[in-house]
Amino acid sequence: MNSLEQAEDLKAFERRLTEYVSCLQPATGRWRMILIVVSVCTATGAWNWLIDPDTQKVSFFSSLWNHPFFTISCITLIALLFAGIRKRVVAPSMYPFVSCSLYEVACFIFK
Repeated sequence: MNSLEQAEDLKAFERRLTEYVSCLQPATGRWRMILIVVSVCTATGAWNWLIDPDTQKVSFFSSLWNHPFFTISCITLIALLFAGIRKRVVAPSMYPFVSCSLYEVACFIFK
């Protein structure tokens, strides 16, 4: 395979990769919004939980029982993290690293 054919194959691979990543964008946007909303809810609930004067007076579990918004949002955030939301949110941002690698491969081929 000569270098011209390799360059064409590399360009076709990059076009296909770009197409694949662009298809991931809508789903990734939804997962990012879900993660942002749950994170803000958890932070707001944590703030309300921490500034409550009764938090210091009662046991930990009673305190969580008194703040169901924080408890539910915290459990939801932990469940999302264990379910792998990070992979769904970060997936398209892997593309620049792939492009960099393709560039390095192209430089190696055309030396």
